[in-house]
Amino acid sequence: MTGKPGDWVTASYKTGIYIGQVVEWNEAKQKAAVEVKAVVKHPDQGNLHQPGRADVAFFHQRKALAQREIAWMPLDTLLPYEGEAPDYRDSLRLAVDRQKAELKELAEERAAYAAKALHELEDLERDYFGS
Repeated sequence: MTGKPGDWVTASYKTGIYIGQVVEWNEAKQKAAVEVKAVVKHPDQGNLHQPGRADVAFFHQRKALAQREIAWMPLDTLLPYEGEAPDYRDSLRLAVDRQKAELKELAEERAAYAAKALHELEDLERDYFGS
């Protein structure tokens, strides 16, 4: 995809996926600065280098990028987005709920990881939405 400031895109940042608007395009660095408008997929909990494992030295709690936060995202993750972006808070709620459901299904296969990830996600949920 080639783009320019003002373009609406879906883009990945680490393990999250977002809807946003391009603020700056840097072909040399193969990245675009994207202002976050909505969350499509909440970032995965845990260690990025050992996904799905609970027995790691540090199990990271990963927050979603904030509304209007600008992050440099790899150009190869950008796709054009058409239509209106959903409300940030509503999209965050949907993404959290979706990930919680996936973790509950995963609990039978990888119980230790699912339990830790679900705990971190529920902690983030309190932070995002209150008790």
